[in-house]
Formats: sequence, structure tokens, C-alpha cells
Amino acid sequence: QVQLVESGGGLVQFGGSLRLSCAASGSISRIMGWYRQAPGKQRELVAVITSGGSTNYADSVKGRFTVSSRDNARNTVDLQMNSLNGEDTAVYYCYADTLRYGARWGQGTQVTVSS
Repeated sequence: QVQLVESGGGLVQFGGSLRLSCAASGSISRIMGWYRQAPGKQRELVAVITSGGSTNYADSVKGRFTVSSRDNARNTVDLQMNSLNGEDTAVYYCYADTLRYGARWGQGTQVTVSS
């Protein structure tokens, strides 16, 4: 089975930065990325990266967040988050579209931006 292990969440001040990392095991992927879910809201796309290096971002994070991978989105994905604000407070979930098992999710990591 696939396991996604996230790290890097926490509490940060308004305007600060955080870096999230995710490592997958059990199957290589073709797309990896990050979604988030704020209290009372639906889970939404933050950013994804494909094995070919293409990226896609939510409009709300363009220019502030950067998604990257150390191995062409096969097993790792990182999210550099800058200029954080209160609307970025959410649980962030690592996502992987794996070749063997399809879509898989991490357990989530809390990001809280304080004013």
C-alpha cells in the first residue's frame, strides 16, 4: 500500500514562511501536490506538479507558493509558502496520483497563520 508522510506544518506569523514536505512509499506517482481544507470549507487544490515538471496553482497562492519535487514527482513533493496570511490557515494534505493504486492522501498537517 501507499503511505504519504507529511512534515513541516506549524504556527507562523502573518507574512512569514513555511515549507511543507511529503514523501511517498509503495508506488511511484505521476502527479503529486497539495490540497488544503479550512474549517467549514471544502478541500481545495493548492498546487500540483507532474512527472514532466508542469505545475498548477490555485489563483490565491500564485506568486507566493512554489511546488517542487526532488525526483520528478515520483515520490516527493515540497511546498514553499511565503507571505502567509490568515486565509492560508488550514489543514494541508499531500496528494499523489500513483501508478499502482490511483489517488492517495496523506493524513494532513496543520498550518496556522497568526496575526
